[in-house]
Amino acid sequence: MGSIGGGPAEQSGPSRGSGRPTMKDVASRAGVALKTVSRVVNGEPGVTPETTRRVLGAIEALGFRRNESARLLRTGRTATLGFIADNWAEPDHVAVYRGLENIATEHGYLLYSGSTDSDAAREERLALAMCARRVDGLIIIPTPGSHEYLVSEIEAGVATVFVLHPPELVRADAVLPDERAAARAAVSHLAGLGHQRIGFIGDAAGYQSRTLRDRYTAAMAAAGLTADPAWSALSPADLAPGGRADRLAVTAVFCASPRQTREVLRALPPGRELAIVGLGDFELADLVATPVTVVSYDPVLLGYTAGELLIRRMGGEHGPPRLVEVPVTLTVRGRAATVLPSQRG
Repeated sequence: MGSIGGGPAEQSGPSRGSGRPTMKDVASRAGVALKTVSRVVNGEPGVTPETTRRVLGAIEALGFRRNESARLLRTGRTATLGFIADNWAEPDHVAVYRGLENIATEHGYLLYSGSTDSDAAREERLALAMCARRVDGLIIIPTPGSHEYLVSEIEAGVATVFVLHPPELVRADAVLPDERAAARAAVSHLAGLGHQRIGFIGDAAGYQSRTLRDRYTAAMAAAGLTADPAWSALSPADLAPGGRADRLAVTAVFCASPRQTREVLRALPPGRELAIVGLGDFELADLVATPVTVVSYDPVLLGYTAGELLIRRMGGEHGPPRLVEVPVTLTVRGRAATVLPSQRG
């Protein structure tokens, strides 16, 4: 029978309490110089296959992990990106994050993230806090208001890309759904059903609506229709019985975002006939009493595309701010009655 508590066990790593294993520990275990370990870890040439095998074996046995902070400090990079959403309650904002996370992981970046709940002051604080932590780039789904506070950060070299909505009062890259194609698809579909009095419902603060409203006006002209300015200034509240939409005899609306489409559905009084096309799909759009037709886009693709553009900018791609538009698709659901002759004009 062997004795209990024989000789000391072979050490397989640094002693208890000594902290994380270091390159010095790896060098000692592999029986090589510290510089040799550094060359293997950093993929530098000049190390024989046998020595590389010993070093990698020691790394695995000890559970060594390279000190990224020290390495990145030498390069002036942090390998981190900042993502700011307008509202985490919006599924398309979460999907944009997923797309960005996919490409960030592919390129070895970590993400800081936060949301603003449509509060411009909160967005500014979050963005500047991320810049203070030396993120290499920012992706922002903007909230209403000026983004002029980012001018000095962008000039200092912080790559910045806006997603879903364009920035205000700052020149920066943006990745958006193809708004021109979206407006044309929506108006053409509604006009094809016989609607002539087609309204536009944008976000109350107007930050998204400005460009999309112009696209709507152009699409109306392309369809041979004249857009009354009052039709393009509607809100969901105007759909109440006897409200502005009734007084203007609007029979259809194009909504600027999934949020606005949902607000329109909530605001519609029972029995109110109104054809709706929304920009951006949303959960249960196909399950409401009258399934909603939408001009859809892929928000994951938006996030991935924004990440691609950001990484290229961080890699040294120069040039004026770019607008990248992702494709949109008209998804027709339910049925919308053709407008009666008495409703025309």
